[in-house]
Amino acid sequence: MSRTEGRPRPVGSAGQDWLLACNPDPAVVQRAWISLELAEFPTGPPHWRVAEAPLLPSVEAIARMGGDRIGPLLADIHRSVAWWLLPPDLTGELDGIRQLTVRPAGWVLRCPPVLHSVDGRWWLERPDGSGVLTAPAVLAALLSPGSARLSTEASR
Repeated sequence: MSRTEGRPRPVGSAGQDWLLACNPDPAVVQRAWISLELAEFPTGPPHWRVAEAPLLPSVEAIARMGGDRIGPLLADIHRSVAWWLLPPDLTGELDGIRQLTVRPAGWVLRCPPVLHSVDGRWWLERPDGSGVLTAPAVLAALLSPGSARLSTEASR
């Protein structure tokens, strides 16, 4: 029996495991994180796509929405931007939302580990290991002009 068997896993380890599984070379990611560097994650199938938005509207959006309906959200305080992780099969659902820049599949997102920041980047909403991502309809409702509240239709 190992020394850690039967002990609870550290908080965030399921999210960290999930994030590592989203990279083709987890060992390279872990080396970067051990060196306190950001690790590169290519976006697109099979894991997730990314929509970039200004930081302040993103923070306001998660305050209105509540954390139980959104997936991981990465922020960069130096650049004042946030990246929403979205389903990998994203098509044109977010076209026309001025505050969003949907990055193409293959675009690289540089990420810190789940539990601490690196170079001004941190997870506003941490990956929890479930694989839940933000629904495009929810994000569109939150960041569309005049979106004071999340409609019940968008939250389904």
